[in-house]
Amino acid sequence: MRLGKLNKKKIDVLGVSFDALTMDETVELVQRYISRHVGAHLLGVNADKILAIEKDKRLDKIVHSADIINADGASVILASKVLNTPLPERVAGIDLMQRLLDTAAKNGNSVYFIGARNEVVSEMVKRLIQKYQNLIISGYRDGYFDESCWKDIATKLKKSRTDIVFIGITSPLKEYFIDYLLSEGVPSILMGVGGSFDVLAGKVRRAPVWMQKINLEWLYRVYQEPRRLFMRYFIGNSRFIIKVIRSKFLKNDGNGEDV
Repeated sequence: MRLGKLNKKKIDVLGVSFDALTMDETVELVQRYISRHVGAHLLGVNADKILAIEKDKRLDKIVHSADIINADGASVILASKVLNTPLPERVAGIDLMQRLLDTAAKNGNSVYFIGARNEVVSEMVKRLIQKYQNLIISGYRDGYFDESCWKDIATKLKKSRTDIVFIGITSPLKEYFIDYLLSEGVPSILMGVGGSFDVLAGKVRRAPVWMQKINLEWLYRVYQEPRRLFMRYFIGNSRFIIKVIRSKFLKNDGNGEDV
């Protein structure tokens, strides 16, 4: 069962209804969902996902039905300011995941991990056990499975009644998977975390703090994986900038949002 959206502070940016929340407010809102023991989709949206939903109707529907939507990208924050609909701050997925782990360890919330290769997720779990003595880990598994396994995974999660499930697989598959789990009645906070497992397992390094602070973490990622990320960031960001400019001009002309 899904409770529905508890937060009423919404800001529309390029057709996506973001929750106008800081990191602290997001963590607090997640606790409200956990206390009600119902399923919820916690979704981070960046420029890449805003572009993706233009062509993927299934993903578009999932994004618009998500229970909590954070701005997970400096470009989204900048766009919100350019369009005079400013969001309070970027809520980066990996930072939010670590805050939720901190809170879970303090509050006795249980967590489950799905994603990455088995050696990566198992190493991450090993490190988290060392870091958080009180963290309740209901289970974990790798992210290499096909759709025929979804039913079995949903059944296991329902039996475990885990509070938060972190899912580290690629988009849009993770959004499709989360949508399925919610349709099967999984009563957990379900959060897609992309490549965060690799970082927390020590397999991939994050950008230096100074690069994070000036919103250049994306450039560091391109430096690490140029072949995979060049098209996404340089070509994709160009498309995103054009979309923001078009929306800005349409607003100025009094014709409403970009379509």
